[in-house]
Amino acid sequence: MNVELLAPDHERLWSDLHDLARLTEPDSDGWTRRVFSEPYRAARDWVRGRMRDAGLEVTVDPAGNIVGRLPGRHGGAPLVTGSHTDTVQGGGRFDGIVGVLGGIEVARRLRETGTRLDHDLLVVDFLGEESNPYSGSCLGSQAATGVLTTENLDRVDAGGNRLGDVATSFGLDPGGMLTPTWATKPLHGYLELHIEQGPTLEQRGVGIGIVTAIVGIERFLATFTGRSDHAGTRRMDDRRDALVAAARTVLTVEREGCAGPGAAVATCGDLLVEPGAENVVPGRTRLAAEFRSEDQVWLSGVRRRIVEEIARESAENGVEVLIDWTVDNPVVPTNPSVQNLTSAAADELGLPWMAMPSGAGHDAAHLAARCPAGMIFVPSREGRSHCPEEWTDADQIATGVHLLATTLVRMDQETTVDNGFAASR
Repeated sequence: MNVELLAPDHERLWSDLHDLARLTEPDSDGWTRRVFSEPYRAARDWVRGRMRDAGLEVTVDPAGNIVGRLPGRHGGAPLVTGSHTDTVQGGGRFDGIVGVLGGIEVARRLRETGTRLDHDLLVVDFLGEESNPYSGSCLGSQAATGVLTTENLDRVDAGGNRLGDVATSFGLDPGGMLTPTWATKPLHGYLELHIEQGPTLEQRGVGIGIVTAIVGIERFLATFTGRSDHAGTRRMDDRRDALVAAARTVLTVEREGCAGPGAAVATCGDLLVEPGAENVVPGRTRLAAEFRSEDQVWLSGVRRRIVEEIARESAENGVEVLIDWTVDNPVVPTNPSVQNLTSAAADELGLPWMAMPSGAGHDAAHLAARCPAGMIFVPSREGRSHCPEEWTDADQIATGVHLLATTLVRMDQETTVDNGFAASR
């Protein structure tokens, strides 16, 4: 087929992106639309409407994901694309929604050009991809692929609110979130479009990234219990300061990250001090941290090292520590056949591209366990993301959507064999 036929309508796509981005929490900085918030509910309603306008059959699956279906000629195992529409606190306007609205635009262009795929095409807005206060992420893709557990739903936030109860108040059925869905049945393939969220593409002057692997993530929540005392009368050599122990852990986490291989990173992102007064020695502190790497051996080793080091340092301060590892996402390679099909499509369109890993987690990591899966990146200005300054140019997004459409057509024409694709017909 003439691949230029599938080029997106730039103006329509850009307008949709900004219409959805405006649905934010009014009292929060940036472009904030957190899972289970009222703006998130409004955004989901808006997405369902856009899917219907694009001619998709729209349902909400038991996992809480919005699924738009474009019927194919022969049905069978569906071809899937999508991403998410929730954001982090103070986040940007492109993270996640580019993949959802890009998928909807692909479906529109397929219908408008009379291009009928053999397989059904599913465009999915996955529930709650971003990290949440319940020590989890990728809620919808985990639930859809059957790896969400009762233990996940029983996790609570700092205020003692249980995830399963919050999901219920949002109109979801926690029992349904543990029920097998379309994603536990055979799938033909999955391809996700996303902004890079880092500086590599811009620095290299390349417009397309073809993702080779999604980093593994290890997160922990450390609770330090010392003793609260009067800050003016308790001598320095007689304190059990929980914050000092936590501060030493911050430096330990940074030291581990700096010593890691390749693009390994480590971050302490949240700290809660109790009782939280300048004239009281902190008696309890909670610290959330994470490690990311493409090197699974290093990730596995860091868990052992960090536990030993934190325990030793806390004991030196007379502080007890409890460490709860909340995420265990292994390194996930994308499917080589999907990489090859994407690169061939980029060459066909005359698009410069580069192979690269993803330093961020994505729903694609969970779909990759069910079918041949891949990802396409478009540049992020100055590598900024998860902040209000996050930006990708309209032409860059449109180019990514064009490549998404062209690659999906190529994937549709392949025969799946052992979680991969056979030679082209």
